[in-house]
Amino acid sequence: MIRVESLSLAYPNGVTALHDTDLEVAAGRFLVLLGPSGAGKSSLLRCLNGLVRPTHGDVQCGDAGSIFSSRARLRAHRRTTGMVFQHHHLIGRMTALANVLTARLSRHPVLRTLLPLPRSDRLVALEALDRVGLLDRALDRADQLSGGQQQRVGIARAMTQEPSLILADEPVASLDPATAERVLSDLHRICSEDGITAVVSLHQVEFARRFADEIIGLSAGRVVFRGTPKTLTPHALDAIYGRLPADLPAAAA
Repeated sequence: MIRVESLSLAYPNGVTALHDTDLEVAAGRFLVLLGPSGAGKSSLLRCLNGLVRPTHGDVQCGDAGSIFSSRARLRAHRRTTGMVFQHHHLIGRMTALANVLTARLSRHPVLRTLLPLPRSDRLVALEALDRVGLLDRALDRADQLSGGQQQRVGIARAMTQEPSLILADEPVASLDPATAERVLSDLHRICSEDGITAVVSLHQVEFARRFADEIIGLSAGRVVFRGTPKTLTPHALDAIYGRLPADLPAAAA
């Protein structure tokens, strides 16, 4: 589905965020990027979406080749890539439905977007809200929803794009554990039902173990672990974090 080849990323301020990274994500897999703040998880996601062009290396998607081969190719990649952000990026004064519908704008000419979107688009958006349990809140303003509900609106917006790839950058970092579990469960279930490939960055080890098909551990911009949740041993966690993280149960240590 998507392949990263010898990718390095250095920012203008001299900080190298990623070092010679290779990665392959099979179609339909739920991949978790695990690591501390500053490990390079967000930078890798930005490269996967083409928001940042790597200093060296490339991102290949399916049979279409490099996502950076042309502007048209990059636009096509972004149209089929949904993003879920840590801080929602919703417009508070707009309804949940209106926020979700913004994912359909790229499907229409600019002048067409000045008019109400077609009924077919509204049905897709309403179905997405229903799948995250928020159909009854479709006409509520986004700023009237709880943090967890806003994040689920963000997931519905990404799904309304009808993507083949979902990238989620710390989607539950600001949520309490119970709400975070609900949000990740919704995201994992929908991706599984629709066969969508997902790359999700997380801090929480137990969530990574529960939801991931595969885990990539990052530390200081380098891949230091690659494996299944069962192979995420205390030794591997020490390589990722430099210590055992606080949310690792004592029994596992």
